[in-house]
Amino acid sequence: MTRLLLDQGIPLSAAEHLQSLGFDAIHVHSQGMSRATDRVILEHARADCRTVITLDADFYTILAVENESAPSVIRIRREGLRGKEIAQLLQHLWPLVQSKIESGAMVTITEKTVRIRQLPLTADR
Repeated sequence: MTRLLLDQGIPLSAAEHLQSLGFDAIHVHSQGMSRATDRVILEHARADCRTVITLDADFYTILAVENESAPSVIRIRREGLRGKEIAQLLQHLWPLVQSKIESGAMVTITEKTVRIRQLPLTADR
């Protein structure tokens, strides 16, 4: 089953919409982590085998600098999406990214593209 951890910038309602689509999705707010640092959120996601869904590029920086292979992170770079729209976007794109997410990846979703980079980010990739 797909396990997601939604970062603070993602609407709370996205977790409910994702759950209705069959995802195991929780929001940092519901975990008492509204003010948690990005490192704490990454550690929680790693320990709980969850993929982080965020609007924030800082997660990528931490994974790259520390040469980590997990957890996977999906960054949504589309402004103004509501919870239902985020859930629909992830459901639509999931078949494209699922296998990469399962093996460790950073995925960036924009209006026009989906970019996938496997983790860890090493010189030979």
